[in-house]
Amino acid sequence: MTAPVQDRVTTRDGVVFGTGGGRELRCDIYEPPPAIKNGIGVVLVHGGGWSSGDRSQLKGYGVLLGRRGYTCIASEYRLTGEALWPAQIEDVNCAIRYVRANAAELGVDPDRLVVSGNSAGGHLALMAGADTPAAFEGTGGNAGVSSAVSAVISFYPPTGLDKRAWGGMPTLFGKGAPVETMKSASPLEYATQAFPPTLLMHGNADELVPNNEVTSMYDALHAAGVPVEMHMFANQPHAFDADPKLGRLSAEIMLSFLDRYILQQRA
Repeated sequence: MTAPVQDRVTTRDGVVFGTGGGRELRCDIYEPPPAIKNGIGVVLVHGGGWSSGDRSQLKGYGVLLGRRGYTCIASEYRLTGEALWPAQIEDVNCAIRYVRANAAELGVDPDRLVVSGNSAGGHLALMAGADTPAAFEGTGGNAGVSSAVSAVISFYPPTGLDKRAWGGMPTLFGKGAPVETMKSASPLEYATQAFPPTLLMHGNADELVPNNEVTSMYDALHAAGVPVEMHMFANQPHAFDADPKLGRLSAEIMLSFLDRYILQQRA
C-alpha cells in the first residue's frame, strides 16, 4: 500500500545555498513528514576523491534519516577540476551557514546541526566539525553566521593528508604543495577537546583508505575526551554502504548516535 503524500519524505531539488568561485552552489533538501519532524538538520557531503561525485549520491540517507524526523541537506561543493583546496571546505561551511541562517524556514534548531559525509565527504565533514582556521570559512554567503556543528558523522575518511601519498593529493592541492598545506587540511591536526561528538564508520578491507586513518582519528579524539565511537565492518571495502542492506544498517547506527547525542539534547 502506498503511503499518503503527507507521510512521505519530500524533496526540494537544486536550492541555492550560496556561491563559490563566482557561481551558485546548490543543495537538495529532504524534509520529513510534518508529524515526525524533530527539528534537527543534517548536512550530507558526498564523496568522490574531491574530484567527482555529486549531491545525489547520499539521497538514500536523506530519505532514511528523513523518515525518522531529520531534515537533511545534501550539498554540492566545488570539485578539484574547478578549484583547489580550500574551496571544498569553504563550500561545506557555506552550506552549514545557510542551514543555520534559514533555520526557521527549514524548521530546524540552529543549535542542533550535524554534518555527515562519505570518503572525501567524510574528510570534509571532520574538517567542518573541527576548530579550523578562519581562512576555511570562505565568503560564499551568510557572512558572520557560525558554521559550528553539534556532531559529526564520517564514513571511511582520510584523516592524515600529510602522512600518505594519497592518489587525490595532487589534484586537491596542486602539484608541489607544501607539507604544511596538507597538514592544515588533516582532521587529525584538530583532534582537541573542542571537537563535537563524532561517529566513525569504516570497512576493514578498505582498499583506498587504510584502517589506521580511522583508528588514529578515533584514538586522538578519545584521548582528547571527545565522545567518539567507531564501527568497523568486517571484510568490507571502501563505500561498503552502497550495499542496500549495509546502508540501512549504517543508517540505524547513525540514528542511534544522533538520538543519544543530539535528539536528547534539548535547546
